[in-house]
Amino acid sequence: MDYNSEIIRENNPMDSLEKQLICPICLEMFNKPVVILPCQHNLCRKCANDVFQAGNPYWSTRSSVSGGRFRCPTCRHEVILDRHGVYGLQRNLLVENIIDIYKQDCTSRPEKKENHPMCEKHEDEKINIYCLSCQVATCSMCKVFGVHKDCDVSPLQNVYQSQKTELNSCISMLVAGNDRIQCILSQLEESCKTIQENSQSKKESVKEMFETLFRNLEEKKTHLVQRISQAEEEKLNFVRSLIVRYQEQLQSSSNVLQNAFQAMEQPGPANFLLESKQLIKKLMEASKGCQLEKTDHGFENMDQFTLDMEHVSQCLRSIDFTPNCDEDEEDDIEEYEETEEETLEGSHINN
Repeated sequence: MDYNSEIIRENNPMDSLEKQLICPICLEMFNKPVVILPCQHNLCRKCANDVFQAGNPYWSTRSSVSGGRFRCPTCRHEVILDRHGVYGLQRNLLVENIIDIYKQDCTSRPEKKENHPMCEKHEDEKINIYCLSCQVATCSMCKVFGVHKDCDVSPLQNVYQSQKTELNSCISMLVAGNDRIQCILSQLEESCKTIQENSQSKKESVKEMFETLFRNLEEKKTHLVQRISQAEEEKLNFVRSLIVRYQEQLQSSSNVLQNAFQAMEQPGPANFLLESKQLIKKLMEASKGCQLEKTDHGFENMDQFTLDMEHVSQCLRSIDFTPNCDEDEEDDIEEYEETEEETLEGSHINN
């Protein structure tokens, strides 16, 4: 049975294993010793130390137990390292053994033919030198006869190592910068949460104050209405008592008048004179009934209960937060902005 060699090569488990043994920092196979992070991801110790040093530039001057923060470049999980820093992390001996076995297998296998890039100007020439003047990779023919004959050149391997080291440093710096940005984002998110909590607390406080003010106004309204009702009741009782007295006087006067009319109808002087003296006296007394107590002018008015609410309304309209609170908030905002600017400036300087 004939198998396709390309399919067999693509499905080679050793090739798949090689992809799992690549460090996410230097993009090369893990170098001994390999450290394992609490999140179970692996790094070269040197790469981990470079990232840690970039993110904690003052770590070496610290004397405390805490070594600083380290964020995994794979999953962004944050780790608090002790005073030993990266060197306090556990080595992953299993991965180191797998790398040794893999390298032994690679040496026993025939070397693969490298797909080397060719020069665009000279199709038969491989790109094997680097033009330092033009900053491009080229071939020897271009240096001897081509556009780079007057340029300074260097072997590819030399430039490859230097630029790879530079790229590795840039990666470390960028990872450290991203870590600082992530810290700032965490602080800003915490600030948002704190702002919401403080705002909710102040809202509840303002609501409680106004509810207390409403209760006081309601109690004052009830008290003033009760005073008006009390004055109303006193005046009504007085007027009603006068009505009763006047009604009694009117009834008495009506009775006297009825007796007088009857006396006027008596036949003969003798019968009339027997009652006239007494009736005249009663009529005189009854006529004095019009001199009973009366209400004063304006007795019905309630002008003494007039309220001047203009100053109270002005006070209510002028209710506002105290200036000290606003100044404190502005100072907090300015202090936060200055801190953020210093943090960003420090980040630019470190980068």
